Amino acid sequence: MNILNAASETETDTPICSAKGCRADAVWVLAWNNPKLHTPERRKTWLACEEHREHLSKFLGMRGFLKDVVTLEEWSATDR
Repeated sequence: MNILNAASETETDTPICSAKGCRADAVWVLAWNNPKLHTPERRKTWLACEEHREHLSKFLGMRGFLKDVVTLEEWSATDR
């Protein structure tokens, strides 16, 4: 899956943060899944700017959903 095509994008096709109301460029990919809904290998993604990475990670982590946090550059370089 190409994260650049899946994410909300600005006019310049730059992925933006998934935090509500944030329009900052995404720097991080938070890979997660809800074990009640998804198979173990399935990964959903949220994008995060520097400011919201910790907040979004905690939100997913408290629910046991967070599986991985990597840079957008790293995520885009892998074949997912």
